[in-house]
Amino acid sequence: MSTKKIPLRQCIGCGEMKNKKEMIRVLKTSEDEIILDATGRKNGRGAYLCPSMDCFKKAVKSKGLERSFKMAIPKEVYETLEKEMEQFG
Repeated sequence: MSTKKIPLRQCIGCGEMKNKKEMIRVLKTSEDEIILDATGRKNGRGAYLCPSMDCFKKAVKSKGLERSFKMAIPKEVYETLEKEMEQFG
């Protein structure tokens, strides 16, 4: 029997590799809209964050999301994501 491979993703905040299921997916849709994808199934470019405010703050400071999505991200988007992140943390 072969062991099932666990998909790992790197947190854009702390840089740690973790199990994809433990992480929160931030999604850039085709309309350049940035949202939190709780299901992890929506179409678009995804970036992953640990479900902690520390990692979120590190990602904002290091511009992790902007690098992942190759675009500038308005302050309002970060504020909306922060409110949504508080539900997880």
